[in-house]
Amino acid sequence: MPSLRSRLLLFTLKNSHLMKFRLRKETVDWNARESILHFRDQCEEGAKRFGKIPAGMEVVPVQADGLRAEWIVPSGAGKDDVLFFVHGGGYVSGSCSDHRVHAAKFVKGANVAALLYEYRLAPEHTFPAALDDSVTAYQWLLSRGVAPSRIVFAGDSAGGGLCLATLLALKDRGIPLPAAAVALSPWTDLTCTGASYTANARKCLSPEGTWTAFSKHYAGGNDPGLPLISPLYGDLHGLPPLLIYAGGDEILLDDAVRFAQKANEADVDVTLRVGEGLFHCYPVCAPLFPEATRAMSEICAFIKAHLP
Repeated sequence: MPSLRSRLLLFTLKNSHLMKFRLRKETVDWNARESILHFRDQCEEGAKRFGKIPAGMEVVPVQADGLRAEWIVPSGAGKDDVLFFVHGGGYVSGSCSDHRVHAAKFVKGANVAALLYEYRLAPEHTFPAALDDSVTAYQWLLSRGVAPSRIVFAGDSAGGGLCLATLLALKDRGIPLPAAAVALSPWTDLTCTGASYTANARKCLSPEGTWTAFSKHYAGGNDPGLPLISPLYGDLHGLPPLLIYAGGDEILLDDAVRFAQKANEADVDVTLRVGEGLFHCYPVCAPLFPEATRAMSEICAFIKAHLP
């Protein structure tokens, strides 16, 4: 059973509209560009309220072959070992500033520098823009002399799916793969066919209609079932060790479960953790409740175990 702290947080998140003195949740047309722009603003405003990184870390802006990026470096750490962090946001939102606090938790726990970068967003930039930018950022990192064996990928939500899709793209192009990857609630099936899209619809924190709308925005005129859009449908042989987390009550549960099953069938070293009664990307809520704290501890131990 979920802890009391996690249940209290979940209740607060589910009923945030009541805190605004509204009896019902706001209905949003996620197909409208204005809604996407408002969503981006909300994410940035939220990050300003909760975006303080721990003391002892340095944030260094950088241009990664034309992409806006930043290093998050813990005190005393170098840049020989790197966490390559892929931000989430449904492919329509996300930035260094609104994911800095998330990445910093990995940095603190694993005591490793992170490269956080910004890829082009939909609907202005459809597939393969985000994927191409991710490959570009990774190749820039390699060009700086960082060995693939000293890089671990990590991503949340759409960033988790993009993290996995980037692995497939690197494999297809003959580019050396990183040592390992961590995916939190990865969006691996943009055709949205998993049973949890229906079964968990009322339990999930995701606003109604987001995933199908975001899929249309990102896929554009392409088939959303293409492996580099939906890595669930790719050839997973040869991928590095994977650690995947998902919440038991989230819509994307089956995206994680099905991907982990397929990776296991492809002889990939994959570990799946499902948090009973928990929600989308719950490990980044550490240390607010014990399940998130334990998850983050395991994730950071995984990262350290796969770096020299």
